Amino acid sequence: MQKIKSLMTRQGLKSPPESLSDLGAVESLRVPGKEEFRELREQPSDPQAEQELINSIEQVYFSTDSFDIVKYELEKLPPVLNLQELEEYRDKLKQQQAAVSKKVADLILEKQPAYVKELERVTSLQTGLQLAAVICTNGRRHLNIAKEGFTQASLGLLANQRKRQLLIGLLKSLRTIKTLQRTDVRLSEMLEEEDYPGAIQLCLECQKAASTFKHYSCISELNSKLQDTLEQIEEQLDVALSKICKNFDINHYTKVQQAYRLLGKTQTAMDQLHMHFTQAIHNTVFQVVLGYVELCAGNTDTKFQKLQYKDLCTHVTPDSYIPCLADLCKALWEVMLSYYRTMEWHEKYDSEDTTSASEGNNMMGTEETNFDRGYVKKKLEHGLTRIWQDVQLKVKTYLLGTDLSIFKYDDFIFVLDIIRRLMQVGEEFCGSKSEVLQESIRKQSVNYFKNYHRTRLDELRMFLENETWELCPVKSNFSILQLHEFKFMEQSRSPSVSPSKQPASTSSKTVTLFEQYCSGGNPFEIQANHKDEETEDVLASNGYESDEQEKSAYQEYDSDSDVPEELKRDYVDEQTGDAPVKSVSRETLKSKKKSDYSLNKVNAPILTNTTLNVIRLVGKYMQMMNILKPIAFDVIHFMSQLFDYYLYAIYTFFGRNDSLESTGLGLSSSRLRTTLNRIQESLIDLEVSADPAATLTAAEERKEKVPSPHLSQLVVLTSGDTLYGLAERVVATESLVFLAEQFEFLQPYLDAVMPAVKKPFLQQFYSQTVSTASELRKPIYWIVAGKAIDYEQMLLLMANVKWDVKEIMSQHNIYVDALLKEFEQFNRRLNEVSKRVRIPLPVSNILWEHCIRLANRTIVEGYANVKKCSNEGRALMQLDFQQFLMKLEKLTDIRPIPDKEFVETYIKAYYLTENDMERWIKEHREYSTKQLTNLVNVCLGSHINKKARQKLLAAIDDIDRPKR
Repeated sequence: MQKIKSLMTRQGLKSPPESLSDLGAVESLRVPGKEEFRELREQPSDPQAEQELINSIEQVYFSTDSFDIVKYELEKLPPVLNLQELEEYRDKLKQQQAAVSKKVADLILEKQPAYVKELERVTSLQTGLQLAAVICTNGRRHLNIAKEGFTQASLGLLANQRKRQLLIGLLKSLRTIKTLQRTDVRLSEMLEEEDYPGAIQLCLECQKAASTFKHYSCISELNSKLQDTLEQIEEQLDVALSKICKNFDINHYTKVQQAYRLLGKTQTAMDQLHMHFTQAIHNTVFQVVLGYVELCAGNTDTKFQKLQYKDLCTHVTPDSYIPCLADLCKALWEVMLSYYRTMEWHEKYDSEDTTSASEGNNMMGTEETNFDRGYVKKKLEHGLTRIWQDVQLKVKTYLLGTDLSIFKYDDFIFVLDIIRRLMQVGEEFCGSKSEVLQESIRKQSVNYFKNYHRTRLDELRMFLENETWELCPVKSNFSILQLHEFKFMEQSRSPSVSPSKQPASTSSKTVTLFEQYCSGGNPFEIQANHKDEETEDVLASNGYESDEQEKSAYQEYDSDSDVPEELKRDYVDEQTGDAPVKSVSRETLKSKKKSDYSLNKVNAPILTNTTLNVIRLVGKYMQMMNILKPIAFDVIHFMSQLFDYYLYAIYTFFGRNDSLESTGLGLSSSRLRTTLNRIQESLIDLEVSADPAATLTAAEERKEKVPSPHLSQLVVLTSGDTLYGLAERVVATESLVFLAEQFEFLQPYLDAVMPAVKKPFLQQFYSQTVSTASELRKPIYWIVAGKAIDYEQMLLLMANVKWDVKEIMSQHNIYVDALLKEFEQFNRRLNEVSKRVRIPLPVSNILWEHCIRLANRTIVEGYANVKKCSNEGRALMQLDFQQFLMKLEKLTDIRPIPDKEFVETYIKAYYLTENDMERWIKEHREYSTKQLTNLVNVCLGSHINKKARQKLLAAIDDIDRPKR
């Protein structure tokens, strides 16, 4: 029926989706016989009309539910029956039935071959089933025969064999269980031996074996016991891991890592390790500080143990502060060293494990190992910064617990040195610049150093006001690097090599502190903080470095024949820089040779005790700067103030003379004047007494300044016999020059530590201050030159000379001899001074240059005072000047003679014509108005008329007008 329904569907018939069996619900439907089939097929048919009849059948006739056709049709009848309508409806139903019957008949006839074939298959299947029934019957009969053929004994043997095998397996299991029961003893022994990997391996094997026999009731208790044992092992493993933080042992750590690897908890181990390091830092610093606090307290009171670390640090006494800080850093070093060695271990062994894992075939294991290794590496790298931050915070807390201003300078430097070493450790540890420590120690250092520097400036003023400017005898090879304060520089620069000759870099490899102390030792071991037992050995005796040298020096020139030609010619060697002495007798030379040699033979630096103290102070400042580079700018600024104050004092004592500044000779350069004004404004307190009504701001500004120093009353600068304190002036001025040279020597080092943004200050200090030290020679020695020669007497002698002579004279005037005698006397006094103090060649040249320049300008001034002068008088002037030059050249080696052209040009201007003289006046503005006016007046009547005179005087007035 299903096939009929599907066929009807393909042919476009209306049919329900259920099985055809439900069509049997139509009780009146019957299958037509062969005769009926034949009749139906023989009837003429219209397929389209038949399909329309089938389609017109109501859907309810195709319903799968139980359906009563008769009841359905009766219910459809109207209340009033109409026979004709009933007959018509009946005929319709018959037509529909005929159409369906014909359609069914066609389908049955169409599927009849398939029906026949299927019937044949059913018949064949029935035959096969009958054959199978026969075979089963025969098999049962044969099995009964076999059962009756075997005996009960044979089956018993097989059963016993099977039971035997079961018992053997049971015995083996019991022995294994017995072994498992005794495992806890061996595990305890292995834990005592710290064989953690072996204990874990054994425990895991036991757990695996126990899982095999879990069907035994006794094993459940054993499993619980093994799990407890494994947890106990993990706890002991965590304790063993914590021991690594203070004392790293490579064998111990290897066992711990192997144990965690067996547990599969490598990452957990790393997390625990960092937690232990953090805890170790806290416990270590607390115990160190607590030990010193309790030791100093002198009792066993437990109240300190309950304090927070921050509060505990405030109870450290000043006497124990430095030892406690050193021990604190030593303990923290041990923790950081352990971490450093932990990282080294992982870099070495993790790479080996990765290599061995990659050689195997287990790709999953290799990936897991690489992942763990990457996690450990990142964790360790991140932990570097974290641990260093913890260390910084602990040390910072300790530093803030005590006011460092209470310590002496050496103790404060020692504290800074410890902190510097700790910051060096931090930089090597994780590359950090130690911002926390730097900021903390910088604030305290700057405050401490400001107070210290202020005190040192007051001491420097006291030293300067009590300084008698006597020479401090030092050896010829004296170097500031020989002083204790500069010993720290010996590691980076040799005393015998100048900074410019220092190698740019060294070929030796720098060894870090971790590499240096990895196998033992500690960079924070307190060394004996004292100077060498032997003295610095920088002072000389009587200008000699030893008594033997002095004795041999006196014996060397015992006879006249031993006097060297260099000493006969010029008492100065250009290398030693002694003052030149000319035109003296052999007796004078003989009497002077011992004293000159004893003081001048050795070219020792010229400096005073105050200079040496300033240099030592600079060394101390540089120690602080070397230890704590972040305050380099503040230190260098204070160092510059030391130099500024020393320079200002020298100028105030020996170089300030307003009358000489009015000469217009440019004795003080604009740069020097600018420097002195800057120092006076920024550093010098010019107020004599404090005003009670002064504002607080003004008082604070005055705190940054120092009163101007005053020259000691013991220093006499008014005696002509001593050339107006020339010895003191030389010592003072040349000590300043020497101090400037030492600053120049230190410039590369200062430039290296100065921050880049502050380097313009350092460059300005050197270019505008240090380099001007030698310029003070001119104004200081000008005062001596202005008083050493009696220039006023020379003017009086020149005024008595008659210049309007009619004949050319062959003899020079007596004022020339008087002037030369003044120079010879100056030369002798200079030699007397050189017995006390070595006069360097630059100083000698400046003195001679000043004296000659003043003499020549005095000569011009004398010529400008002449009322009448003839051509022969002008020739006499030239004769006098040439005589002066000839004799002067025998007294000094200075060439050319200063201002020689100044005199000669003025004398020759007398012969110029009107036009040439006007041009000459405009070009030579170095002459004063008086000198130019006198030149024009003297020429009147000879070759210049009154009209030309008026014109020239007007030109002079035009030149002089801007000067007014």
